Amino acid sequence: MWPLVNLIVALGMLVVLPLGLALLDPAGLRTVRRLWPLFAVPGAVCLWLPRGALATTPACGYALGALLLAGHAAGRLVRGGRAVPAPAEVAALTALACPAVAASALVAERAGYRLLGFDLDILALTVPHFHFAGFAAALVAGLVCRTADRPAARFAGYSVPSGTLLVLAGYFVDDWAELLGALVLTAGMWTVAWLTWRDVRPTVPDRATRALLAVSAAVLVATMLLALSWAVGQATGLPHPDLAWMAATHGLGNALGFALCSVLAWRRLATPGGRSEDKGPGTGALPATWARSRPGRDHSTPIRRP
Repeated sequence: MWPLVNLIVALGMLVVLPLGLALLDPAGLRTVRRLWPLFAVPGAVCLWLPRGALATTPACGYALGALLLAGHAAGRLVRGGRAVPAPAEVAALTALACPAVAASALVAERAGYRLLGFDLDILALTVPHFHFAGFAAALVAGLVCRTADRPAARFAGYSVPSGTLLVLAGYFVDDWAELLGALVLTAGMWTVAWLTWRDVRPTVPDRATRALLAVSAAVLVATMLLALSWAVGQATGLPHPDLAWMAATHGLGNALGFALCSVLAWRRLATPGGRSEDKGPGTGALPATWARSRPGRDHSTPIRRP
């Protein structure tokens, strides 16, 4: 299982995250994006090293890059000047903050340190979770929220970050709290899938981009159903997939089918000619940047990592 998890995490660090940053704030994050390989390559390398100082040092390099993103999010929040940011901005801030959570778990796990008392295996699985169910999910939810101007889109903009935060809180409370987070996150992500299929995909003239959006929406329905079944099983004791099976299905599906297809599609939409003219409500031109907000708007059977 762990080689597959490592590959998924490396995909997030080296591909999904830098592609996503270009959709968040190309101007404000220009320097970080140029330097990102200096953070991401050591982060990907440390996954394959034995626990200890040799693995912890490059993991700290990745954490530095993640902290720069979190700092950018904090600055954006202060400059926004709103007590309650718009839903798309909440999603953007969540996307920028999630890599720091993943990096914290990565550094602790590579050092062999049980951060906050969590098993090392749980810390290792927190890394892909906050790259894909954190960064990528919030990123796409925010993009959909800005593109499909309807109540369902605003619900997605708030519910995906809320679900991500509730899942994190569930780590510290119990499995029932984590189940609540999974329910909220699933509702938000299924809304993202529905809006992608209904509002975004039909307005795209390019066949390849439409296909990427269709795959991302369809896969998201299945992967979130798997996540929900696992959370229900953990809380109730009902039979549910083990972690190895979840990594091979939910994890791989989220990484390739949802996250990668989504960022590739939205990058294509952000290029000139990548989207058709306005064809109805919620189908205006895709914002190429989030630099400005629109106003008003089982732990049961541990699987040991080498």
